[in-house]
Amino acid sequence: MRPAGTSPGHWRKSSYSGEGDGNECVEVATLLTHTAVRDSKAPARAVLTFPAPAFGAFLGALKRQGR
Repeated sequence: MRPAGTSPGHWRKSSYSGEGDGNECVEVATLLTHTAVRDSKAPARAVLTFPAPAFGAFLGALKRQGR
């Protein structure tokens, strides 16, 4: 079962998806209280959801490390 609010129009690819078809990365859907993440190569498979503050902290840590 997909998290509410994760219809195809809500997903966006990471800005780090790369050249070409850009299917070597993840897609995210920002929900009201959570962020959903899925593999762009296998979008029908499992979706991970994280509380919005935790995902924001994760992204902040990546930016600080220069990734």
